[in-house]
Amino acid sequence: MLESLTLKDFTAFKEAEFDFAAGLNVVVGENGTGKTHILKVAYSGIYVCARGPRESGSSNPTKAYLQSAIANKLTAVFRPDELGRLARRDRRGRQRSEVTCKFQGPANTLAFSFNTTSRTEVGIDQVPSAWIEKLPVYLPTRELLTLSPGFVSLYETSYLPFEETWRDTSVLLGAPLARGPREKRIKELLAPLEEAMNGKVELDEAGRFYLNSGGVSMEMHLVAEGLRKLAMVARLIATGSLVDRGCLFWDEPESNLNPRIIKLIAGTIVYLAQSGIQVFIATHSLFLLRELDLLLQQPDFRRTERQFIGLHRGTGGVDVMQGKSVDDIGDISALQEELGQSERYLEAEPA
Repeated sequence: MLESLTLKDFTAFKEAEFDFAAGLNVVVGENGTGKTHILKVAYSGIYVCARGPRESGSSNPTKAYLQSAIANKLTAVFRPDELGRLARRDRRGRQRSEVTCKFQGPANTLAFSFNTTSRTEVGIDQVPSAWIEKLPVYLPTRELLTLSPGFVSLYETSYLPFEETWRDTSVLLGAPLARGPREKRIKELLAPLEEAMNGKVELDEAGRFYLNSGGVSMEMHLVAEGLRKLAMVARLIATGSLVDRGCLFWDEPESNLNPRIIKLIAGTIVYLAQSGIQVFIATHSLFLLRELDLLLQQPDFRRTERQFIGLHRGTGGVDVMQGKSVDDIGDISALQEELGQSERYLEAEPA
């Protein structure tokens, strides 16, 4: 579990510390305030620490591995021309960007830094005491099931202008179904999703996904986008990537969806957080926030740990407000615009 993230002179953040809940974490802000950057840098740190045992060949984290792995992952996920482009540039001279990820455990902290002149160099300031056991999952704003056939092999053999989160998630989507003791738990988690989709996700030998409804398989390209997003989550549960523990990062899950589907997405988010997955979402949707708030008030979800984080443009960068409810994060302009429109609409109705 990621307990906190500290950023200093990183992209839009001069100095910010984020505290996270074990369950649901909601990052809210206008476009350009760094919502996605928080998800991406946290994801990169967790991913590198989860891949460490296989890629480093060591049972314990090493500085040598982390130096190259962190630099490569940040570059692949953010896609800057040079790594130093991620360092904040609000004054002349070389600036040092610092990132600290504190995981569960007294000595399990990853801290690294680089500066504005860095091309591919990262300094490791603190090595975590242990690797992370499970790969995180990152869901971008676009669904990936319709891209998956052949995407991973093409990505690894050609230059494609897509961030590496797309490749990482496509690999997880194509993994075999989980078997063994977890199958019962997986069926329980899948039940509400398959009911909402009115079908089950299937993968054929050619790597193409289908939605099977009542024995009739429909190509995933012909399924509504909102249902395809639910299908991604269902597939990741079926393969064991989102079962019992782990982290899910979801960037603007409401993107391009109608309110009915957003309600289903909100239910899925809270359901996963309640089931043991640490969930991080970035949004500026008032509808989604209200739906989440309504769900968290229900008896089944009241005990779900949650943290809301509000991002605000300030004179020295982005300011952060955080707490256990939406009321703790201050006024977000994008949300206020939606509220204002609702009020104007009601006032304009004929008597």
